[in-house]
Amino acid sequence: FSLQRLCLVCGDFASGFHYGVASCEACKAFFKRTIQGNIEYSCPVMNECEITKRRRKACQACRFQKCLQAGMMREGVRMDRVRGGRQKYKRRVETGLNLYTKGPYSHPVSNLYLIIVCLSGNKVISHLLLTEPTPLAANQDDSTNDSSLRTLLTLCDLLNRELLVLIGWAKQIPGFSGLSLVDQMSLLQSGWMEALLVGVAWRSQGVAGEELVFAGNLRLDEGQCRAAGLADLYEALRHLTAKYQVMNLSPEEVVTLKAMALANSGTHIHMHAHTNKLLKSNMRM
Repeated sequence: FSLQRLCLVCGDFASGFHYGVASCEACKAFFKRTIQGNIEYSCPVMNECEITKRRRKACQACRFQKCLQAGMMREGVRMDRVRGGRQKYKRRVETGLNLYTKGPYSHPVSNLYLIIVCLSGNKVISHLLLTEPTPLAANQDDSTNDSSLRTLLTLCDLLNRELLVLIGWAKQIPGFSGLSLVDQMSLLQSGWMEALLVGVAWRSQGVAGEELVFAGNLRLDEGQCRAAGLADLYEALRHLTAKYQVMNLSPEEVVTLKAMALANSGTHIHMHAHTNKLLKSNMRM
């Protein structure tokens, strides 16, 4: 399943994750140029200019502020202006977690997965619950009369806004900030969808008509999903929802699974049944 990501700055189609955020080539280049040139802008109006694909060049000050608000990271910009390659960042692990930097899982991304598995005690669970974002509401798209297209556009908008929230939430996961910026971006790029859909599956348990609850005001049944070209997504999420119901997951277990979904997205470590049982026993409060 794949949805076309939109630029979180101007709404154009995103070419990928740049400086930590799904963005288009134009906004990527603008942000890079601004940081490398240490350019300061001033808005001629009230610093409230709308930034869209058509109007993104109208106010550079508001466009730059939108880049920062979307989560673009200054640290990701190479200051030497050399083309190609990636900025090298010193890899580090947060104080107190050095225990997990030796042995077969020596890569920082693997470390993050192990940190969450091994430290899934009351303190970590409480932290994850406190930092769990408030569910967003869907903004119904009224730009088309085609109901299927309207559903897809509404869902795309919701997922793009949830992605922005997810980036901020990920920084609260124990060990995440200790990764290099490149590893952080890699995990977000490969695991954002899985992390978000964990919540969708959990919210969809026991819902009448086997609907999927993407938001409090956005529930889609099988027919709506198929009409919007999301049949595969529907089947996968209903299968996951059924499993969650059998496991009778608690909120504490769900937030931990969400964190593990993101942490495990860039590794070759798999959650076998033994690990799952160990996790559930450790999380009982």
